[in-house]
Amino acid sequence: MSLETLLAEIRACRVCAPQFGHEPRPVLHVGPGTRLLICGQAPGRRVHESGRSFDDASGDRLRGWMGVDRETFYGHPAIGMAAMAFCYPGTAPGGGDYPPPARCAALWRRRLIEALPEAELTLLLGRPAQVWALGERAMSSMDAAVRAWRAFLPEILILPHPSWRNTGWLKANPWFEAEVTPYLRARVAAMVAS
Repeated sequence: MSLETLLAEIRACRVCAPQFGHEPRPVLHVGPGTRLLICGQAPGRRVHESGRSFDDASGDRLRGWMGVDRETFYGHPAIGMAAMAFCYPGTAPGGGDYPPPARCAALWRRRLIEALPEAELTLLLGRPAQVWALGERAMSSMDAAVRAWRAFLPEILILPHPSWRNTGWLKANPWFEAEVTPYLRARVAAMVAS
């Protein structure tokens, strides 16, 4: 199956519609030239509304970590985005979003990864993405995984989710921006330069 056909099937998917209180809208941005695959857990409400991955404050922080502007982030063919679940799962009664439905990754993830043979680095943003992608190799916590970031290189880079919810963690762990961010920026710069 071609990547174009697979993406059309993903964008038409409505498997989770019965559990959502809204119309599903799969959001992902990948192409045949994707070399950097950014994987979070699921789109938030703002991304659901705009149809653009990381079109929010977490995207601003992520672009800062990567050292790219919005134009490069959304326009360069080497950069792709595909969360573990492609649709916004809705807002939980106590606040925050519901967890991403596991069935989305089960239905689509492996086929999508196989259709992106040029992908050389995957950013795993946050615990849900790390657990799914790493399986038995997943660490006991997001903190432990990010601290062991070198263990998964060169194919995988473990990052905290760039959400405001992790601001306290980032302030308590200045080594992240001193060590991990320069590595990420160098890898991204090499991919967008070639």
